[in-house]
Amino acid sequence: MAKIGRFKNDKAREEYLRAYRELEKSQPIPSTTVDVPTTFGTTRVRTFGRGDGVPLVLLHSLGGNSLSWNHVIEDLARDRVVHAPEFLGTPGLSVQTAPIDETRFGAWFTELLDGLGVDRVHLVGYSQGGWEAMAIAAGGAPRLASLTVIEPGGTLAKIRWGVLWKMITVGARPTDKNLRKLNAWMNPGVTLSDAEFAGVKAALGYIPTIGYPRLFTDERLATISVPTLGLFGSESIAADATIAAGRLRDNVPTCETEIYPGAGHGIFHQIPKQVTASILDFTRRYEPTEARRGE
Repeated sequence: MAKIGRFKNDKAREEYLRAYRELEKSQPIPSTTVDVPTTFGTTRVRTFGRGDGVPLVLLHSLGGNSLSWNHVIEDLARDRVVHAPEFLGTPGLSVQTAPIDETRFGAWFTELLDGLGVDRVHLVGYSQGGWEAMAIAAGGAPRLASLTVIEPGGTLAKIRWGVLWKMITVGARPTDKNLRKLNAWMNPGVTLSDAEFAGVKAALGYIPTIGYPRLFTDERLATISVPTLGLFGSESIAADATIAAGRLRDNVPTCETEIYPGAGHGIFHQIPKQVTASILDFTRRYEPTEARRGE
C-alpha cells in the first residue's frame, strides 16, 4: 500500500479542523490561502504580507501547520511576502496523493514555487522543518537566495535517546497532563495557549508518512551551496547545539551560526524577537542588489 498520510478516522479529522479554525482566529495579520497542485498532492499555502523583497518560505515544525507562525508572522511579513506551506504527509489541510520522502522534497519544492509563481526565495525551517529545508537545499537549489535552519534536530547531531523514549511513551498515552509535561521538558519557558495546545493534541490524530530526520554526512552537508544560517538553543535537549553548529560551519561553504545562551529547543517561542531579528538581518544581507535599492 502506498504511504499516504491520513487522519486516523473521521472523528480525528473533525477534531483537527475544529482546532485549526480556532487557531485561525488568532492570526495577528490578514492572510490568503491557495491549494497548489503538485505531483504529490495539493499543498495548502498561507500567504502573508506584501513588498518587493525576495519572499520567505517557512517550513513548520512537527505537528505544526501554516498557523504555527502566528507569534512571529507580523515581524517576518512587515515588508515582504511570506509563504507558509503545510507540508504534505503531515497534519494540515494539504492533501497527499503520492508517497513523498526526503529524496523527493526538492521536487515538491520546485513544483510549489512554480505554482506560486515565485522565482527565488529565502527558505526558513524550524525543527522538523529544518530537516526538510536542509534536504531541499542539499545537492543544489538554484532558486534559494538563502537557507535558515532553527534547531533542526537529528540532522547535525544525534537526537538523544532519552528524548525519543519520552516522545514514544507520551505518544502511547497522550493525556493532557503528559503532553503538557512533555512540552515543558522539551521547550522550557514556553507556555502554549489553549488554542495552540488543542492544535498540538489534535495533530496526534494524523498518521504522518514522510519519515524522520537522519544525520547528514559531511559530504552531504558540503553540497549545500547557498548562504546558510543555523540558530540553536544552548540548553536544547533535542541535540547538542555546539556539535550541530560546528558541523554546519565546518562543512557548509557559506555559513553563520548562533547559539542562544539559556534557550532550549523551543527558541522560536521562547525568544521570538531575537530569532526573528537574526533571520531578517541574515536574509537582507543576501538579498539580490536590485531588491535592496529601495532600502
